[in-house]
Amino acid sequence: MNPKALKIVMLSYHNQNGGAGIACGRLAVALKNIGHEVSYLVQEKSGEDAAISINRSWIQKGIAWLRFILERLYFLPNEKDKSIRFLFNPGVFGQNLSQHPSLKSADIIHLHWMNFGFMGISDISDLLKLGKPVIWTLHDMWAFTGGCHHSGDCNRFQINCGQCKFVKQPEHWDLSHKLWAKKAVEFDSNNLKIITCSEWLKEKAAASTILYPRDITHIPNTIDIQVFKPGNKEQARVKLGLDPHKTYLLFVAMRVNAPAKGFDYLSKALEIWVQNNPTRVAQTELMIVGGLTDADMIHSLPLQVNSMGHVSDPEKMIDIYRAADLFITPSLEENLPNTIMEAMACGTPSIGFNTGGIPEMIAHKKNGYVAQKMDSNDLATGIHWLLENLATASIDGRQFVEKNYSEDIVSQKHIDFYLKSIQDVSQN
Repeated sequence: MNPKALKIVMLSYHNQNGGAGIACGRLAVALKNIGHEVSYLVQEKSGEDAAISINRSWIQKGIAWLRFILERLYFLPNEKDKSIRFLFNPGVFGQNLSQHPSLKSADIIHLHWMNFGFMGISDISDLLKLGKPVIWTLHDMWAFTGGCHHSGDCNRFQINCGQCKFVKQPEHWDLSHKLWAKKAVEFDSNNLKIITCSEWLKEKAAASTILYPRDITHIPNTIDIQVFKPGNKEQARVKLGLDPHKTYLLFVAMRVNAPAKGFDYLSKALEIWVQNNPTRVAQTELMIVGGLTDADMIHSLPLQVNSMGHVSDPEKMIDIYRAADLFITPSLEENLPNTIMEAMACGTPSIGFNTGGIPEMIAHKKNGYVAQKMDSNDLATGIHWLLENLATASIDGRQFVEKNYSEDIVSQKHIDFYLKSIQDVSQN
């Protein structure tokens, strides 16, 4: 062990279920690779990586499930409708980990996604009272809102929340304001240091009353460019049972029909593209990765569809990226999508809407195409442009990932921030 090695404890709700957990796990590996002692603690674990579940017994798992249920029941009387059920998390129920041996001996406590009954607002406050640097990488807006993960066009987090569009009866003193006020008190600590994955989220956080005037640093997620890399496209297609001579478009989402993932805009864009390119339809197919709760939604699409379902095996996912000619992400709310990073690392250029951190990843008409938000016509234009410029966009995308998201670059930025945070806290 490097004598200057830091003892770092990372915390996230899940190690593989969601972009934040995946990003956290990748960072943990990158930091270990340069000689630091990293523990990655999660509430729920799947797969065989180095993450450690803090709820190992059936009793602990049952209590964790109960906390998740209590979070939902707490919000239920205020819930506007079922469509926003998981878009707002109160953060009232959680577990106090401040006396956990790993955290008590850590030099750095690094938080990622903390919801679904993992750690509540008060539990995070208890960590801050340990007197150690608590780094929080924000993967959405929850840390500085009254409960929502993405506020959309609402800027009330810049004041004091309230009048919340997610609650049944919006008013000045509604639940969002009460939770905002709780965060404003509990998160008021010089020990709390903020990282955002995108410049877009950094600007949002800096404008919030909860985190202002805190120093906020932007460090992107990382990816192993020796694992996610270009490969033989025809071999990948044969392996997946696809036609090696066709053109493949790719869409990926954990829940395909989630409104924020924008599948309706993709569907309309494909209709427009098909109308403009009738001779290419027979040789073009769409691959979909993710859960489908409404299978009928794919039957009306104008292209043949290959539904892959949920894919948790990284090797299979890499084959899917390699098999695709281009990746389309019509999401309406995003921070810094791992999927764009993964696709570009594998040599597959991307199209996305001009929202969140997407324009920071996709250089318009260079390594991909940035369409105007909620504009299916522009999305269709992007598909056409990218299919005509695949070779150069593929090379530019891969080079962009190597320059900005490789493990050595991102891990060193984190170490520099950790050391600065330790110095700042020691001087308080």
